[in-house]
Amino acid sequence: MIAIIDYDAGNIKSVEKAVQFLGEEAVITRDKDFILNSDKVILPGVGAFGDAMEKIHAYGLKNTIYDIVDQKKPFLGICLGLQLLFKSSDESKGVSGLGILDGEILRIPAKEGLKIPHMGWNSLKVKKGASLFKGVEDDPYVYFVHSYYLKAKEDIVAATTEYSTLIHASVEKDNVFACQFHPEKSSTVGLQILKNFIEL
Repeated sequence: MIAIIDYDAGNIKSVEKAVQFLGEEAVITRDKDFILNSDKVILPGVGAFGDAMEKIHAYGLKNTIYDIVDQKKPFLGICLGLQLLFKSSDESKGVSGLGILDGEILRIPAKEGLKIPHMGWNSLKVKKGASLFKGVEDDPYVYFVHSYYLKAKEDIVAATTEYSTLIHASVEKDNVFACQFHPEKSSTVGLQILKNFIEL
């Protein structure tokens, strides 16, 4: 059973559908006991960093997320869900994120010929042995939608991409995994990544 944390962020249903397509039961919920008793937890979402943290506080989900991480339960952040795992974001100055991982969320720098937000398919350079990418082809293409990017501590980086700058596209640390891209919108590659998470 996978709990998908509901904090009113966009794009949650498509994550649920992708997990169910892989034959795993998934429930969108903000019920603390249900989340803590599930096998794995996903924090998906698109939207603004500050709004998201406000909702996480309002629904009393912050400590639930910390408890899951402390329990060593597999936890996956997707897109905004990745960004919320860090201390802060350029998008919402003065707003504290969850601070579970070390790194910065910065605005993608403007570059001639490149549109922001970054929307579309980009290839990844994957670190050898990265758990989420087991069985995934070399230089896989995945789908991104974002205006802010992660610059993390190197030791947790699992995959990178280039778009105006070097973007840390996926991170792994202990039981915490996160992707800036959308595996649920990334065709067979994305399904393999979700399958790898389900099978952890």
